[in-house]
Amino acid sequence: MRTSAFVYPWDVVGDPEAAERIAALGVQQVTLASAYHSTRALTPRHPRHRIVTAEHSAVLYPPDEQRWKGRELRPYPAGSWARGEAGDRAGVGVGDFDADGGGDAFGTAARALAAAGLDVHTWVVLAHNSRLGAEHPATSVVNAYGDRYPWAPCIAQPAVRTYLVDLAAEAAVRPGAGGTELESLGWYGLAHLHAHDKIAGVPLGDAAQYLMSLCFCAHCRDGYAGLGADPADVAAAVRGALAPVLEGDAPGDDAAGLPAIEKLLGAELTALTLTWRTETAGSLQERAVAAVRAAAAPGFQVLMHADPAPYRCGANAGVEPARVLAHTDGLVLPCAGGPAAREAMLTPLAPHRREGTVLAANLTVVSGMGGSPGTLAEDAAHAAALGATELRLYHAGLASAADLRAVRSALA
Repeated sequence: MRTSAFVYPWDVVGDPEAAERIAALGVQQVTLASAYHSTRALTPRHPRHRIVTAEHSAVLYPPDEQRWKGRELRPYPAGSWARGEAGDRAGVGVGDFDADGGGDAFGTAARALAAAGLDVHTWVVLAHNSRLGAEHPATSVVNAYGDRYPWAPCIAQPAVRTYLVDLAAEAAVRPGAGGTELESLGWYGLAHLHAHDKIAGVPLGDAAQYLMSLCFCAHCRDGYAGLGADPADVAAAVRGALAPVLEGDAPGDDAAGLPAIEKLLGAELTALTLTWRTETAGSLQERAVAAVRAAAAPGFQVLMHADPAPYRCGANAGVEPARVLAHTDGLVLPCAGGPAAREAMLTPLAPHRREGTVLAANLTVVSGMGGSPGTLAEDAAHAAALGATELRLYHAGLASAADLRAVRSALA
């Protein structure tokens, strides 16, 4: 099976051994971040640093000024952390870090990885941007209580949609890349790895997560009205459905899927909200993929990180399988968590595959993040039996040396 490992530019820039080390794992490809959200990452093998703090969502290459000139919503350039530099490095005997990356950390890393014999594809994070929400709060998802989610741009808003489509085209089609993987191309909701997160006091299952993620900004209220519902009534119904869950009188995690949502909200409003959200997401996905294809050379592969349950939110956006596979080259699916998780991801897609469709099983190989590099061979075989055609390994830069040894052994 063709296998790709996820990598950040700062894993490679400034480390002359990184590219060869990744190639020695036995992978054929790397999925290299070109647009990414804020994060704090461990770099356990880099010769100059151990922690990289990406302070905000940013593009990891020089954005095209002509494309973005005069536009209110535009990508943020990365700071020195994109090249693995700490802006306030104290100096404790490790020497000065001089990365010859200029402002194009992605390009510098991509060239090194290609020189090691690896195919490079871009990794593009789209509708997940806390800085955008902080500086332009009106762009954010608004829940039924009026709370804004600054990390979650509302993908129903015309200005947000235009920004995301143009960002997808620019960040995906970078020099030297043979394809792309588009992450967060859909609704983002409540679930978010926020700093010092304190939302686990009440367990929220599939249904409550969905209700807490519904948007009631002006554009979404108009959307519900266009489907024949009073948006104020919809918001009131959502609050009423959530009340017993938030009080702890109704468990939030006792069921999953659409039946659980319908149990809380009712079948009619569940169908109405899901119709609005799937059409909004589906049309954005089609526009973004078309823009990438228009900007790319023939043969450029376009994959999307996805979940086959349309109501799901987040990095792996919920999709309608038949619709999304009609215009992408395939999907990258979160398959960590054991056999049941792989079955839930891969089985619903079998009826919608066509010749050449890529179904990439994304497996976590970082033990400290719950991954199982020691069972990679068995997990890959099970994924293949369910229809997976490729593997994705999360994450070559974050994994320990022991984890990487297990990966090398499995891929050998």
